[in-house]
Amino acid sequence: MADYFTRFSCLLDVGTPDKAARAYEAFLALRNDTYAETEALCCGFDLSIQTDPSGSTLWIHDGDSSDPDAVIHFVLRLAGELDLTGLWGFSYALTCSRPRIEAFGGGAHVIDLGARKLIGATSTQDWLAAALNWDDAHA
Repeated sequence: MADYFTRFSCLLDVGTPDKAARAYEAFLALRNDTYAETEALCCGFDLSIQTDPSGSTLWIHDGDSSDPDAVIHFVLRLAGELDLTGLWGFSYALTCSRPRIEAFGGGAHVIDLGARKLIGATSTQDWLAAALNWDDAHA
């Protein structure tokens, strides 16, 4: 039997150590099901505060049950709670423990933090299918 994995690792600078601490508290609350409306996001990723000189950078990465959509929802929530602005994004990889058809790929997402919305996404599998059909080989 094959095991499938979604892998990602990204940084989000929230501006201040205080905001980083608030973001980590929100993550722990989510992990502990404090936010009932977002309980589906629990455990979709891991988060820690980087020990860089600024102390304002969050490291978001795959965990036991990785879910890029959970990252998007969490970051959008943080953008609203912490008044974040600018563009932010991350990429992810889809892998498998054994060779399987269509088991490998990846993608990326871009978020406008100020507008609080996802503004772009791509999937290598979708791009490949479109390119092979001559729909958009340069997308």
